[in-house]
Amino acid sequence: MNGVTGRMGTNQHLVRSVAEIIRQGGVRVGGETVMPRVVLTGRSEEKLRACAEKAGVPVELSTDLASVLARPDMDVFFDASGTLYRGQFVDAAAAAGKAIYCEKPTATNLEEALRLARVAESAGVKNGVVADKLWLPGIVKFRALRDAGFFGRILSVRGEFGYWVFTGEDVEQPAQRPSWNYREEDGGGIMVDMFCHWRYLLDDLFGGVKRLNAVGTTHLPVRVGEDGKEYACTADDAAFGTFELEGGVMCQLNSSWCVRVRRDDLVTFQVDGTEGSAVFGLRKCYTQSRRETPRPVWNPDIVQPIDFFAGWTEVPDAKGGYDNAFKAQWELFLRHVVGGEPFRWTLREAAKGVQLAELGLRSWREGRWLDVTALA
Repeated sequence: MNGVTGRMGTNQHLVRSVAEIIRQGGVRVGGETVMPRVVLTGRSEEKLRACAEKAGVPVELSTDLASVLARPDMDVFFDASGTLYRGQFVDAAAAAGKAIYCEKPTATNLEEALRLARVAESAGVKNGVVADKLWLPGIVKFRALRDAGFFGRILSVRGEFGYWVFTGEDVEQPAQRPSWNYREEDGGGIMVDMFCHWRYLLDDLFGGVKRLNAVGTTHLPVRVGEDGKEYACTADDAAFGTFELEGGVMCQLNSSWCVRVRRDDLVTFQVDGTEGSAVFGLRKCYTQSRRETPRPVWNPDIVQPIDFFAGWTEVPDAKGGYDNAFKAQWELFLRHVVGGEPFRWTLREAAKGVQLAELGLRSWREGRWLDVTALA
């Protein structure tokens, strides 16, 4: 596991996924039990030791990635480093014949994303990319409703994502995200980040993306970095996209690090269909059927008599609850590596997300709709 000393790498991938798989006794694959043996790699031994303490399970540490990749007892390479460093690590892991699993985005441009896919394919190694949102409870509930035909014909999707990321100027409210996220030259930008998520969500839940129109902006041009000094923000901190999907579904998705939340969750989606609608976030999902839909009358001269929140029904949790979304995909990937079970979220699939982000940035620059063509 390389580059997992950051917040998400430590918490989601190490502590709540791989370490939890070890604590539960491994993963069943056919008639076998697969038990991960973990080596943490990175540049700072101090950070690696702090990361290992949080894991709560035995792990090895190394600042020499090449020697770890050369070990015959290491089968899987995972990378959660910065996007600009991903290529060199994927190249090295593929050359060593290791299965590759990594965070998204896989690159900041489509050419590099496709190159990495070809590198893994040419080396004949199994590969995958994180698509964690698909296993969140709210999305699992929505998918069950969709598959049961609750919506009839789906008409439109609206999504709101984001929260206020503090600028670092106030010591009592430190910035929640690292400064590189706001510098284009370091691989930052919310469109590059979030459009990769939107691509696999749209493809999986609603249909392939046919074309898009996107606008980004840098609301806050100056922030304060980890060193306490001001720096210029050269990447977009908000992005607004409209997507036309196969089958005619229209989708609007807003992403922002400069928005204060007054909704059910940090990300919420509303899906409207001919027979019903749903509003869902990370964990909750609410529905309103055609028969439950109120009949409002426009009259701005009186207080609204309808409580529009009261007419929705919460979808109950599944019996037994839900596993951590990152852990759920980790288990699928380990089953893929050991048992050959299907796993379709490959480096080539991830390139579609990079394609969408690249087209979004181009649409912003050129001020027009752009077609999303199939990758060769």
